[in-house]
Amino acid sequence: VQLQASGGGWVQAGGSLRLSCVASGIIFRNYFMGWYRQAPGEQRELVARIRSDGVTTYADFAKGRFTISRDNAKNTVYLQMNSLKPEDTAVYYCGAGFNGNYWGQGTLVTVSS
Repeated sequence: VQLQASGGGWVQAGGSLRLSCVASGIIFRNYFMGWYRQAPGEQRELVARIRSDGVTTYADFAKGRFTISRDNAKNTVYLQMNSLKPEDTAVYYCGAGFNGNYWGQGTLVTVSS
C-alpha cells in the first residue's frame, strides 16, 4: 500500500493550500480516507475524514476553513485549506481506513504570521 501526499509548502497566514494524496495497493473506493496532522511535540490528530460515498467529518479547528474531497476514479483524496493560521503548521498525512490503517509519508505545511 502506498499513499503519496503532496501539495505542502510555505504560505503566509490567511493563504490557501491544496493537498493531494494518491493511493495505490488498496481498493480505494472501499476505504474511509482521512487527513491528519502532527505539529512538533504534539500527537497526530485528525483533520478531516471522508467516507467512500462522500460523507465528511471535520475536527472543530477545520470546520469552515478546510474541505476534504475525493475522486474515486483517480484514487485521490484532497484537502483544500483556506484562511490558514500559524497554528496550522504541521506535517499533514493522509490515512486509509477509519482510524488510519495505512499512512503516507506526510507533507509539510508551514504558515507564517
